[in-house]
Amino acid sequence: MKAAVFIKPGEVDVQDVEKPTIQKPTDAIIRIVRASVCGSDLWWFRGISHRDANSLVGHEAIGIVEEVGTDVTDIKPGDFVIAPFTHGCGHCAACLAGFDGDCLNQEAGGNGGYQGQYLRFTNANWALVKIPGQPSDYSDDVLNSLVTLADVMATGYHAAASAEVKTDDTVVVMGDGAVGLCGVIAAKLRGAKRIIAMSRHADRQQLAREFGATDIVSERGDEAVKKVMSLTQGSGADAVLECVGTEQSVDTAAKVGRPGAVVGRVGVPQKPEMNTNHLFWRNIGLRGGVASVTTDDKQLLLRKVLDGEIHPGKVFTQRFDLDHIQDAYDAMDQRKAIKSLIVINQ
Repeated sequence: MKAAVFIKPGEVDVQDVEKPTIQKPTDAIIRIVRASVCGSDLWWFRGISHRDANSLVGHEAIGIVEEVGTDVTDIKPGDFVIAPFTHGCGHCAACLAGFDGDCLNQEAGGNGGYQGQYLRFTNANWALVKIPGQPSDYSDDVLNSLVTLADVMATGYHAAASAEVKTDDTVVVMGDGAVGLCGVIAAKLRGAKRIIAMSRHADRQQLAREFGATDIVSERGDEAVKKVMSLTQGSGADAVLECVGTEQSVDTAAKVGRPGAVVGRVGVPQKPEMNTNHLFWRNIGLRGGVASVTTDDKQLLLRKVLDGEIHPGKVFTQRFDLDHIQDAYDAMDQRKAIKSLIVINQ
């Protein structure tokens, strides 16, 4: 089969690799229909984080189940599914508490190969999210939105849920990538009255407004803090969604909330340490982490997409086939695409 492979920083390739097989009774083999490039993929693509050479890549996809292990009873061959990156088991303490992103029974190597023709998916019985019908039953736009439910829409929602966004809140969203934009959708979905999106790029600002942002702040650092305080008459926001992970973004997030606000942090940390003094002196809460993809998809997000209430697939601004995977990464790396879609099987 064909699959995308990491060669070295700045270079990915499509190679012929061995088709995956069932290795454990909890596995499933999925024929991938659509996949995507995630902003977190750019970390190893840019050499910021380490990835082993010649490893399979990708962690967001939808597809058709081809084969299941003997312990997989809730999913069967032929099912159309979302393949979350989280691989929750559904029965450990973390999954039962609604935090399947921190499943205590995750298996190493689960997030490789989504950008390929076939995928071995671990903990398939509970973690896979079944979509009614088949791909042919849905429009191109809906299929794109379903892809986002494997990660970015669920991650944006996790930021809003972690920040405890509620009706009539004023919310600041740090980051105008796909996760931040989905955070705007999530804040509106949870009833926010005012959504201040931090963005410096016109195309992303336009999409943020379409998703529900009421204000745009293009400044960074201390100037951004001043602007938010001006917009909120000096009080700060009720909730802050941190969807970037850089030191500056985290620092700003801690400063733009009102006393007692909560920061929902889902941006992958770029530094191991964080100055928490700003949080202490203003009673700012900090929550967040790896998204609860299966939990939130099953409880809310899949229904919202199928009912046409949210349209997160609009974050895909360029599409590619698997043979042009390098172009897909380059487009995101060079900010020519907000998010790159990979169409693998029609």
